[in-house]
Amino acid sequence: MVDSVERERVPSGTPGLDAVLHGGFLRGQTTIVNGGPGTGKTVLALQFLAAGESGLYVGFEERADDLQRNAATLGIDLSSSTILDLSESGSRFFTEQGYSLLSPDEAEGTDLIGKIGDAIDRESPDRLVIDPLTELRALLPDEYQFRRHISSLVNALKERSITTVCTAQATSENEERDIQFLGDASIEIRRTTNHRSLEVTKFRGSDYASGRHTYRIRSGAGGHVYPELVPGDHQDERSREQVGSGIESLDGLLGGGIQRGSVTVISGPSGVGKSTLATVFLRAAAQRGDRPQGFLFEELAADFQYRARQLDLDLDELVARDQLLLTEIESLTQSPDEFAAMVRDGVEEDGVGMVVIDGISGYRLALRGGDSETQLTRELHALCRYLKRMGVTTILLDEASTVTGDLTATKDQISYLADNIVFLRYVEIDGEIQKVIGVLKKRYGDFERTIRNVEIGADGLTVGPSVAGYQGVLTGVPRRADEGD
Repeated sequence: MVDSVERERVPSGTPGLDAVLHGGFLRGQTTIVNGGPGTGKTVLALQFLAAGESGLYVGFEERADDLQRNAATLGIDLSSSTILDLSESGSRFFTEQGYSLLSPDEAEGTDLIGKIGDAIDRESPDRLVIDPLTELRALLPDEYQFRRHISSLVNALKERSITTVCTAQATSENEERDIQFLGDASIEIRRTTNHRSLEVTKFRGSDYASGRHTYRIRSGAGGHVYPELVPGDHQDERSREQVGSGIESLDGLLGGGIQRGSVTVISGPSGVGKSTLATVFLRAAAQRGDRPQGFLFEELAADFQYRARQLDLDLDELVARDQLLLTEIESLTQSPDEFAAMVRDGVEEDGVGMVVIDGISGYRLALRGGDSETQLTRELHALCRYLKRMGVTTILLDEASTVTGDLTATKDQISYLADNIVFLRYVEIDGEIQKVIGVLKKRYGDFERTIRNVEIGADGLTVGPSVAGYQGVLTGVPRRADEGD
């Protein structure tokens, strides 16, 4: 009976954290939330408290009025919780004892433990927060007394099935290990200049999602965890039929179209027509009922729609009817985990059948810290694998670094992710700049190996005849085949 009570899941109160914990905290267990100043430990603890029917908050640093006011600005309602304020009174500073550095009250720590026990007996809470637990370390006479008292408290809480979250700010590696040892679960929060991450480092009796997950705190909304995407956790196979672009000559170049659920990379230099080609696929997908979603890292949705109108690829009605979703992404305010959560919402909640990412250069800006190229490949790999498993057709726009010269399949070395690679290229023929299109790779089926002219104008995108009679077209400066060396 005791085991069944301990295995009952308790919601964490922080959106996304239950997914990381595979269902939430375990009832009766104590979780240590460790992190430096300003990481958001207290926010997580308060959201946990507010999610229960009766809670007790034990605080050593913030006055009760300040705590409630700060919680309200984050949208956290503490009306169902009792606050035990054990912070120091300001008057103590002006007492004679306040000026003495040599007369610590060794009984103060045990006295505070007694006050916490009395409050637990009086309130009988289902949730308890101690913020921060490390304050008791400083007030108790030695390390042995600290470990003995806290171990006794943790065991008493478990016997009463009180689920507890304690915040901690260790000042050394040894202290951090000691504090983690006292809890059943341990969560580490880290913060850089503009990014927070959360990692579960220990969870007795339960599995959990490993890795560092984005942790975002917003005014009025509190904390939100965005779990790292694990493709293997998802599967929803769909039809593998070929889907077309609506342009017969383009589909012919692709051997009939691209396979549903495949990953296509459209590569080319700036201004060559990558977004226009993606618009063609988005429009065709919306018209056949696949409900595509375009994630725009480099362009406003209004500008994207305006440009489509000028090219006779009007998207307005499709967008108005919600048959096509266009989502603007501000790279500098998004992490890969947050973006992956948006993609998942579109696929799993809105029934999106095609995803276009325009483009990878903007996506790279969302990556913070570490080896950008390595992390880009890892994050895109996880995202593309997830979309393939869900049967969603994916199109990535990758900008080539050079206008002419040797052709590189992709700028960011992601060609291995692609089932199809379509390139757009500038070439100079008889002193005139022209555009060409070709297919470098198609994993599922054959394709046309010619290089064709492509024009983009008021009539949309037109794929013309092959560039016959020339050599070296892929260098951007071809020459006639009949010309001598």
